[in-house]
Amino acid sequence: MGKEINLNSGIEIGIYTFGELLCDPYTGQLISTKQRINEIIEAAKLADDAGLDVFGIGEHHRLDFAVSSPHIILAAIAQNTSQIKLISTTTVLSTVDPVRLFEDFATLDIVSNGRAEIVAGRGAFLESFPLFGYNLNDYDLLFSENVELLLKLNENERITWKGHFRSELKGVDIAPRPIQQRIPIWIGVGGSQESAERAGRLGEGLMLAVLGGDPIQFKPLVEAYRYAGLKAGHNSKKLKVAIGAHGYISKTSQKAKEEFYAYYTNYFKSFMKNGALLKISQTDFEQMAGPNNSLFVGSPQEIIEKILRQHELFGHQRFLAQIDIGGLPFNKVAKNIELLATKVAPVVRRETKKGC
Repeated sequence: MGKEINLNSGIEIGIYTFGELLCDPYTGQLISTKQRINEIIEAAKLADDAGLDVFGIGEHHRLDFAVSSPHIILAAIAQNTSQIKLISTTTVLSTVDPVRLFEDFATLDIVSNGRAEIVAGRGAFLESFPLFGYNLNDYDLLFSENVELLLKLNENERITWKGHFRSELKGVDIAPRPIQQRIPIWIGVGGSQESAERAGRLGEGLMLAVLGGDPIQFKPLVEAYRYAGLKAGHNSKKLKVAIGAHGYISKTSQKAKEEFYAYYTNYFKSFMKNGALLKISQTDFEQMAGPNNSLFVGSPQEIIEKILRQHELFGHQRFLAQIDIGGLPFNKVAKNIELLATKVAPVVRRETKKGC
């Protein structure tokens, strides 16, 4: 059965992927969707074997991403792993039926023997709205209604419910039920204080993407989350924080930066269509990867120091790194998993262990 986060053992360390399909900037090669999905499953197996705690998969509905149904790939991973927790990062809750979502992840929980979790978010990519017939003008209202229903489904085997955007439920059975008494649900937040406060009021975990700049700028979001949660009457132990970040590890700082620069700029050119960000100079990249910024690129010791600095700021219980972006070949992804699991995670867990 899936285990609750144990603060006495230090923070959890894991990885996540969006499964994007990008040409390798050096070779120009674009792998197939089948190969990308196979590599995601293999990465999860490596992470499980190496002792990492969490593996996450995000949802997109575009031809330049390989994953539109995270729960299906997570179910395949469940059959090839034994310990690692399996989580969506992120489910676009605004454009999915909460009943179908809950039943899918309850089934995943069963086949994984209690390892399923959900990160629910409003979505930074918006292609699912027209695809599934939703109006972008209802962006926030859809999320608010769907998260309310999802939480009720998680607590009740039979439910009566009425909302605005889906059909009424009148004493219906919600099946199957998960192995865990309750599937852990996190609210995915990019940079909105309102979203962080909502996560606190709901009493669910906060999954915060810290992808750029000095991480201290995100501290008010974590504080707003905890304040809202305590004000709503939730136990502080229930208010858990996870941090998501981009990362790349190599033996030395310089080697990591040299190896990752082309892949990181490739990622930005493909997805961050934001004027000046289309071109990242080597100098800009060096600054972004500096000790006081949020890009986790460097030697194992540098990654350790960055995680611990953020832990001082946020007091978070989980750190997840996205280590396969920009068309990075699988052999480099595999090496990053090894370094994260063997060189970084043991030190971070020891240093963040309660009472140390």
